[in-house]
Formats: sequence, C-alpha cells, structure tokens
Amino acid sequence: MTIGLAASVLLGVAFLVAGGAKIAAGRAWPEQARALGAPSASIVAVPWIEIVLGAMLCVRLATPIPALAALGLLAAFTLLIVMRLAQGRRPPCACFGSWSARPLGWRHVARNAALIALALIAALA
Repeated sequence: MTIGLAASVLLGVAFLVAGGAKIAAGRAWPEQARALGAPSASIVAVPWIEIVLGAMLCVRLATPIPALAALGLLAAFTLLIVMRLAQGRRPPCACFGSWSARPLGWRHVARNAALIALALIAALA
C-alpha cells in the first residue's frame, strides 16, 4: 500500500463519517452549522459533498481532483473555525454531527491540519 493510497483512504473515511454523521444528526446539524456561521446556502449540500468526496477518495476516482477539493473544503472549514476562535466564540463544532458537539477549540484546528496534510499527500502522491 503506497502512502498516497493510505492517505486517500484515511481522508475518504473521515469525509464519509463526517457526512454521514451530519445527515444522521437530523435537524441538529443545520442548527449547529448556523451557530458556527456557515453560509446558509451550503448547509444542506455539505454532508452530501463530503460523502461524494469521501467515496471518490476511498476508490481513488479522478485522482487528484477529490483530494484537491477536500483540501479546499478543509481550508474553508479551518478558516471558519479560526475566525470563530479569534472572535472568542465557541459554538459546537458540528464537524462530525452529534459525535462532535463539544465547543470549538484549537484541537479542531490541529485535527484539520492533520486532515489537510492527508489531502496534500493524497493529491501529490
């Protein structure tokens, strides 16, 4: 197993779990996403985009496009988290649906940095 394949599969599984958990959270996900400050137009689409990207990453379909798309999405999520932390706001993360209802913290930035590293490896390997 190459490092690129491993990075792609790990990132893909993370995206599949995140998207599925958001859908499973029902109405809680949109409420948490709004509290986080996510653009209203994106709230319904995000879980489905994560699932599609996750599946494409797991099977390495159209490489490196899904990894680059995941990188962009993770960068946007991370920027949003950093902005809220800089404002002193700590709404629930909602990153993994009901599994991640803890208030935002720098650990979320660190987790996203690790996922960004996986996306870079998957895109470049």
